Formats: sequence, structure tokens, C-alpha cells
Amino acid sequence: MTSGTRTTGTGRTSAFDELASLVRPLARFLTTRAPEVVTGIAVLATVLGLLALAGAAANDRSISANPGYAQAEVLDGSTFARTVVRFTVASGETVAPEHGVFYPSGLEVGGSVAVEYDLADPELVRVAGRSALDQAVPLLLGVALVWALLGPIALWLRRRRAARGGTGG
Repeated sequence: MTSGTRTTGTGRTSAFDELASLVRPLARFLTTRAPEVVTGIAVLATVLGLLALAGAAANDRSISANPGYAQAEVLDGSTFARTVVRFTVASGETVAPEHGVFYPSGLEVGGSVAVEYDLADPELVRVAGRSALDQAVPLLLGVALVWALLGPIALWLRRRRAARGGTGG
């Protein structure tokens, strides 16, 4: 045993030891840079939240620039992540957007709801009268919650590292 890994009777290194030797540097990095990793996760959640809000605003802008209006039926198969609707556009074509309707809170299967859609792209559809601003408060509260949870953890990890004589502080 010269490299610190065990070998089998045939002189080959075991798969477990190979995996451990690959993971060990990553684990060492994560433990020495834990405050930065935790802060990075919080920053990533913030950026993703802001991008989601910007995307919703861009979709709203597209719908508002070229609006069409219809009554939509809320279909079975809706989930927490999306609410499926079906409506008829001005040309008479029936559309059931693959990604569902934007801002669907409070809709019930079998119900009818007024929707606004982009005449150029009927897949972009939102509940009439709702916008990205309706989602801004819950999204910002979610980001604040991430920071409320991860911020103190990052500070604690940083202080703990400084107390042990590590870098940063």
C-alpha cells in the first residue's frame, strides 16, 4: 500500500477506493469552503427567482403587446406546477397550452376562466387581469426565506472556521 488505497489480491485497486479518492478532494473543498458554498446556494436561489420574475414579465409584455381574449375551461390533469386549460382562439382553433396557464391560483377543474393570450403565440396564456406582479410577492418572500435560513448558517460556518484559525473571517 503505497498510494493509500487498498488493492485486491490481483493487485488492482477496489472500485470503492477509487471512488473515495475521486470524492475526497471535493469533500475537502466543501468542508473548507462551506460558508462560501452556502452563500453561493442562496445567491443562486436569488438569481433564479429574479430570472423567473423577469421571464414572467417578458411573457406578460408579449401578451399585452398583442392580446387575444377567450373563455377557457380548466381541464383535468392539472398539477401544482401547472394548470391545464383549453380555449378557442379568434381563428376558431382550439388550444390547450402544453405548459398550462400563467398565474393559475384558485382555479378548479371543470371551471371556466377568462384568459388573455398572445395572438401570435396562443401557448402564452394567462388568467385575465393577473400579471407577474401577482407572483412577485410570493417569489420575493421565498427568496427572503432562503436568506433567512441560509444566511445565519453561512455566518455560523464562517465564525466557526475563523475560530479554528481557518481563512476568512
